[in-house]
Amino acid sequence: MDTRYVIGLDFGSDSVRALIVNSRTGGEVAEGVVYYPRWKEGKYSVFAESQFRHHPLDYIEAMTQAVQEALNQAPEGVAKQVVGIGVDTTGSTPAPVDEQGQVLALKPEFAENPNAMFVLWKDHTSVSKADLINELAHSGQFTDYTKFIGGIYSSEWFWAKAAWVSEQDPQVAEAAYSWVELCDWVPALLAGNEAPAQMRRGICAAGHKAMWHDSWNGLPDQAFLSAISPTLDGIRERMFDQVYASDEKAGELSQEWADKLGLPAGIAIAIGEFDCHMGAVGAGAGSYDLVKVIGTSTCDILMAPTDVIGERQIDGICGQVLGSSMPGLVALEAGQSAFGDLYAWYRRLLMWPIEQLAKDDAQYTALAAELDDKILFMLTQAAEQYQPELTGPIALDWHNGRRTPYANQRLTGELSALNLGTDAPTIFHSLVEATAHGAKAIMDCMTSQDVQVDRVLALGGIAKKSRLVMQLCADVMGRSIDVVESEQCCALGAAIFAAVAAGEYASTADAQAVMASPIASRFEPDAERHDFYQKRYELYRQLGGYTEELTETRTQLNS
Repeated sequence: MDTRYVIGLDFGSDSVRALIVNSRTGGEVAEGVVYYPRWKEGKYSVFAESQFRHHPLDYIEAMTQAVQEALNQAPEGVAKQVVGIGVDTTGSTPAPVDEQGQVLALKPEFAENPNAMFVLWKDHTSVSKADLINELAHSGQFTDYTKFIGGIYSSEWFWAKAAWVSEQDPQVAEAAYSWVELCDWVPALLAGNEAPAQMRRGICAAGHKAMWHDSWNGLPDQAFLSAISPTLDGIRERMFDQVYASDEKAGELSQEWADKLGLPAGIAIAIGEFDCHMGAVGAGAGSYDLVKVIGTSTCDILMAPTDVIGERQIDGICGQVLGSSMPGLVALEAGQSAFGDLYAWYRRLLMWPIEQLAKDDAQYTALAAELDDKILFMLTQAAEQYQPELTGPIALDWHNGRRTPYANQRLTGELSALNLGTDAPTIFHSLVEATAHGAKAIMDCMTSQDVQVDRVLALGGIAKKSRLVMQLCADVMGRSIDVVESEQCCALGAAIFAAVAAGEYASTADAQAVMASPIASRFEPDAERHDFYQKRYELYRQLGGYTEELTETRTQLNS
């Protein structure tokens, strides 16, 4: 039997990963990881304004290099035996395109315009548009298009971003024929069918972020979209009227991209999905498995049979979509807008003085680099020895708003109960604890609505590397947490779909049974600590309630 290989491409917030997998065994053969060069330089983003943009060239250049690196590491001859490519990306990460499907930032006149680029998932500049979408959807004038996305539309999602950017930039609005999600654009780019009329769109992005649902014949009607913004007039007919699951083909690798990547032309390109959904498949998840993809933020996926969910609305989540993860199952999506980003913020905060010194004095440059690498490790070591008190410092994990439960991107992080004896490791412990409380809030949101959780799985760099974080999550949630072995589980999920799209397996379940990652470790909750953290969780919720009231007051003062 000939050996066949597939490639999973995982586009994250900071980098792209290319993973080569043996489709017959699931063995991970080689990988390439490349950071986005412009993003790494801090271009096109304004942290203080929650503006985060990716230039499409970052994706193109990093993807090309990552695939080439992976192929260079693989045994000789592997490239010729690759039969398919799967793609997952962050989301919602849309961009404006012209009639040929070219992202506007790839045109000379828009090359340095952030509004012509991909609007990263964590860009919250469109929060006022999200408010308007919710107001319209709940007004009784239109169908409630938020019914199957948790009842609240978020500024992290497709239509809010498209409307906001278009209103801020008339030149972009005039040049934009349509808008496209990153997870749909990359497969189309590789297949050479980027034109909106030809591009095959995935049910994942459409259902969770663009309010697609069969009960109202696809996307929201034009009257609703025009009410969001006149810049969206006529856009519905320039979008799409059919969606696909990731076990289907988006197209075949074009000769142009085959030459660039060093792969055979004509191999299958699977329909794209968001990273968390692919990660759930790569982790071997099925019904009632809650999968936590832990990175800069978290995405949580819980799948359930259609007869369990039916037509009822699961409130407070980020969508319930049939086939957006595993075909045949309804995937409930949730997540935290900051997880690893919260720890990175604290590191930047502590590093500020030495970084300022390094700007003016070269002798501090090496010290700054050394501390930047070690500071979280040192904090973690100290926090592991910390014995929290019931009334000690407590934090909220909403520094980048709250994704779930009940999206509200106006919310901010908080830190309370400090005194003159509070030190850096104590604060760090409270931040880690806050992310664990946020994880519990998501699980409780689902189980309180009669969607059971039988198993909790975790994947991602933090899950693999931080015992402190994972043990705190287990203790706070009161659940065992299985950490999957694969370092690139989202890319592995993409590779599984590539194998199905290429005809290597008859179904995703068949491919998953062979190719999914095994479990590397398990974190068991400590019953005594869980009881203690239950009391702390109530304090977290009380602080959250106060913060929501304060945020409402601030919003009214600014209006």
